[in-house]
Amino acid sequence: MTNAPERVKKLVIDLKSDWTEYLEITNEAIELANEYIAEKVVGRTSFTDCLHIALATINRADFLVSWNFKHSVNMDRIRGYNSINIKNGYKQLEIRSPREFINYDNE
Repeated sequence: MTNAPERVKKLVIDLKSDWTEYLEITNEAIELANEYIAEKVVGRTSFTDCLHIALATINRADFLVSWNFKHSVNMDRIRGYNSINIKNGYKQLEIRSPREFINYDNE
């Protein structure tokens, strides 16, 4: 979150604790993240992004919402992550942009 815009940092800080679940980094998540890299979904410098995706996958998140269009919210990369997820017996992970969750009911 270090490189996130200030408005994004504030959003995370202001999240209600009732809506927040902290996940433990496990060997299973590290191994899955390393597999994403070994299979060249992304490069080694993207380990943190891979770990984020692996944790969401292992913990069966309904969605992973991200502004990271280079390493996460990218159709080719999403296919790569999910092919590895399926190969390892996990479900596909829905990786989406926050814009897909904007409510347009006022229009």
